[in-house]
Amino acid sequence: MCGRFTLKATPEALNKLFPTLFDGLELAPSYNVAPSQNVLAVRLRPGTKEPEAVQLKWGLVPSWADDPKIEYRTINARLDTAPTKPAFRSAFKSCHCLVLADGFYEWKATGGKKKQPYHIRLRDGGPFAFAGLWETWPRDGQPFESCTILTTEPNELTQQIHDRMPVIVGRDHYSDWLDGCGDSVNRRGAECKSS
Repeated sequence: MCGRFTLKATPEALNKLFPTLFDGLELAPSYNVAPSQNVLAVRLRPGTKEPEAVQLKWGLVPSWADDPKIEYRTINARLDTAPTKPAFRSAFKSCHCLVLADGFYEWKATGGKKKQPYHIRLRDGGPFAFAGLWETWPRDGQPFESCTILTTEPNELTQQIHDRMPVIVGRDHYSDWLDGCGDSVNRRGAECKSS
């Protein structure tokens, strides 16, 4: 599960992932991004193959939802079941995004009700991208855009802390994920969970 993450990277650092995409962006560092907050994501501009930076609310609200409060149950989607779960299957087919971060938190049970938080990041401390899905939900005639972060089985480091982790897409696979190759990424999940 991914319930909190950080994004402290500057626009210049983010431009190393997507050149010039973040030029002129004013970005305040966030040390505790929480569900229901806006997150910085990259998706393909509708109808094109051009990436765009967008703010999406974290907690996916499917287009068919009666109530936006579903978002509290849809902050994460399991990579292995997202293609078939009603809340995620439509987005999994065609609405992929990359949620930008430079670290995420997991909590390890230490006995009783106590949990120890861990901040997990890349060795170089640089920014990276989680595999995400996004949708548009009509709210009072205006589009309400939201997203979820995909999770998978943990790698060697994270398995000592938690039984799930977010899917971290390697830089070489950004275009593949954004182009909607969900089935091939699903089959190559191990390839996409670390960079």
